[in-house]
Amino acid sequence: MSPAMKKTIGHRGIDPTGETTYKKTTSSALKGAIQLGITHTVGSLSQKPERDVLLQDFEVVESIFFPNEGSNLTPAHHYGDFRFKTYAPVAFRYFREMFGIRPDDYMYSLCNESLIELSNSGASGSLFYVSNDDEFIIKTVQHKEAEFLQKLLPGYFMNLNQNRRTLLPKFYGLYCVQAGGKNIRIAVMNNLLPSAVKMHQKFDLKGSTYKRRASPKEREKAVPTYKDLDFIQDMVGGLLLEVDKYNAVCKTIQRDCLLLESFKIMDYSLLVGVHNLDQACREQASQEAAAVDQRKPQVQKSLYSTAIEAIQAESGGVGSMEPEDRTGGIPARNSKGERLLVYMGIIDILQSYRLIKKLEHSWKALVHDGDTVSVHKPRFYSDRFQKFVCNTVFKRMPMKSSPTKKRRANGPMKKPAGPGAFLLGTTGNNPLSLQHQLSTDTLEDSDGNFVLQSGRPDLLPQMLPPSDTVVSTPEASVSSSLLCSEFAPTTSSPAPSQETSESAGGSENTAALEDQEKSSPSRAQASLDASVGTESSISLSDTVCNESEQSV
Repeated sequence: MSPAMKKTIGHRGIDPTGETTYKKTTSSALKGAIQLGITHTVGSLSQKPERDVLLQDFEVVESIFFPNEGSNLTPAHHYGDFRFKTYAPVAFRYFREMFGIRPDDYMYSLCNESLIELSNSGASGSLFYVSNDDEFIIKTVQHKEAEFLQKLLPGYFMNLNQNRRTLLPKFYGLYCVQAGGKNIRIAVMNNLLPSAVKMHQKFDLKGSTYKRRASPKEREKAVPTYKDLDFIQDMVGGLLLEVDKYNAVCKTIQRDCLLLESFKIMDYSLLVGVHNLDQACREQASQEAAAVDQRKPQVQKSLYSTAIEAIQAESGGVGSMEPEDRTGGIPARNSKGERLLVYMGIIDILQSYRLIKKLEHSWKALVHDGDTVSVHKPRFYSDRFQKFVCNTVFKRMPMKSSPTKKRRANGPMKKPAGPGAFLLGTTGNNPLSLQHQLSTDTLEDSDGNFVLQSGRPDLLPQMLPPSDTVVSTPEASVSSSLLCSEFAPTTSSPAPSQETSESAGGSENTAALEDQEKSSPSRAQASLDASVGTESSISLSDTVCNESEQSV
């Protein structure tokens, strides 16, 4: 074997036969132990009556020994002897029921057929397995991560009760396999990227720019996992979402980051998988690309596990998405206008801001800009993560403006003035500047003309609704009196000024005022001038006379 194949990453390595190992336990033996242990623990748990989750349930650890020759409780197997531990079985049963996963479906998905090992396991040194039905992911976790998850369970339980729609990982079980004197801890989670849907692009995003670029070795893979700087360079316009889906994504990210910040969790990432529908259609035209994967996309059985469900948005949207949209992808477009399906979720949340992280950030901050490194304080990390996701990764899709909206944006339409189109104008050689005396139903255009704010400035209103409020200023009383005297029918009473309303004393004075205005326009003008007083001494006798002559 070449030295490169013998190289180990963390606890993951390769034995002389070429098989992957984890803590010197072969992958095949580990998969068999996981399936035997889950089959036993789920079966024994189903015999216990269901009840509410208690605080002590989060600290319970059940253990069962699996000898090679078998026992009264365990079957015989061809692996080495091992012990299988189950953490908080009652609590995790509640979590699975919350997501609509029945015990028989859970056991069937994980234990009916052999688990599939993922070759692209990342740089963490963990092993990843996916169930044959593409439903669950099994990941090996370190001792500190498993310990932190145990402490996190009560808060995780409270958060799920408040909101089941989240981009955070859905933990369905935490187990430990003791083999060869080593403890191998595993966590069962939801599968974010369905294997039956080809991912044309994949990104691991933190919002950091320090060394956030895929390595040359990573780029050699069939579907490399790019990072922040690669996204900024390759996806210039970002991922365009419809307004409602964009708002839902940002709202969900904000809520999840607030929870992670409260637990002092940091260094998490947003895993984004992009399926290009237009590119997939072009690939299917050739027989070689069509023969890559003949499996059909399956509908996930667990609730709230898909990306479209996690952001509380409705499925469908940009173009026809059948049949891929059944897998829960979020419809989007790129800067070229191509149709996309986006699958995403927050990963690696089991990193708390412990002493080693503080030391790591202090060292990197001395050498580089402290604000650009990925290891940072939880509050700053959360804010930077949200800004990057909502401003750089995802953007609102530009809306097509209709001609009606364009006219509204350009202001009211101007039409030639017809007879009676304006409430007030220029009479004789004395121009009237009554901009502040107009009612709220009029506007002044660029030429100094006053037009109605309604949709038809060329038509006069048939009837002005009576005013219920008392006009507080003399200027407004002049405008409302003119409107009533010029346009209101004789059966409706004009809106009096403040002084007139205080001194009228009853309906007799109102009737007398109407008789005076009908008999003589000059008397009506005199009463208006008296009500205005010394603040606004404007003579409008010519205008009133002209309007009365037109009405006759």
